[in-house]
Amino acid sequence: MVRFLTRRVAFVALTLFIVSIVIFGVTELLPGDVAVMILGSEATDETLAALRTQLGLDRPAPQRYADWLAGAIHGDFGESLRMRTEVGPLVLERLRNSLALAGIAFIVGVPLALGLGIVAGLRKDRLADRAITMTTLLGISVPEFVIGSVLIILFASIWPILPASSLIDPRQNPLENLRYLILPAATLVLVTLAHTTRMTRASVIRVMRSDYVRTAFLKGMPRGRVILRHVLPNALLPSITIIAINLGWMIGGLIVVETVFGYPGLGQLMIFAVTNRDVPLLQAVALLVATIYALANLGADVLYAALNPRIRY
Repeated sequence: MVRFLTRRVAFVALTLFIVSIVIFGVTELLPGDVAVMILGSEATDETLAALRTQLGLDRPAPQRYADWLAGAIHGDFGESLRMRTEVGPLVLERLRNSLALAGIAFIVGVPLALGLGIVAGLRKDRLADRAITMTTLLGISVPEFVIGSVLIILFASIWPILPASSLIDPRQNPLENLRYLILPAATLVLVTLAHTTRMTRASVIRVMRSDYVRTAFLKGMPRGRVILRHVLPNALLPSITIIAINLGWMIGGLIVVETVFGYPGLGQLMIFAVTNRDVPLLQAVALLVATIYALANLGADVLYAALNPRIRY
């Protein structure tokens, strides 16, 4: 197990190193001039040259990448070009907000999705299976901004019991205002519920048809024991990958949901960085999102190895 974890951690480190090169390269290729974006088009050539020197833009790209990577490893991402504040604390502040929203959606959505998928798989072609399948198919077909808009109309307009906007103070603890998180969290649950449920259902049906499960039933083992010991550990393996991807998306990829509800998370911060060509801020957010996805997949690999020891070898 230790050797397996060592290999996976080394692979994650290599992946993040490659991703850092890609992020820096893409930000270098962005159109426009950072100095012009900051000072405006009416700035003089001397002023622009002085600012480029101050920002280090006159140095070679490899040297700037090495300095940026060294700072990122130590948690120093520089200063935001627009907000004139340290990038690190700003990103961590928005990360806390995204973690609060993703945590609520994850705690509610994952057990619900797995439970519905297991029920649908064990009751294939019955009424419960058809109802769950139709509902999840609808969830897959409808984009998240439509789901969010429908929830706003229902629970903030027709039945005004929840706030339509989740625009809170970014520096405030979001858990102190749970009412503002209900609608965006419900949107996330409905969006991620469908994929996990359908994957779990398909896996349960496939495992139930396998030879070793049939053999267990023929030996007279109780149905509940067969499901717990043989069906679920093997049927949940594909769902773990979907859950890991959804977790990374819920933390770092909620651009649409955060925009619909005005929630101050990482997605909103990334839009601000792109719109204002705030390169240090954009690089920090992009690298953090990539790290979240990498760690989520590492967690999925560990769960894979725990549920199926053959994967360790």
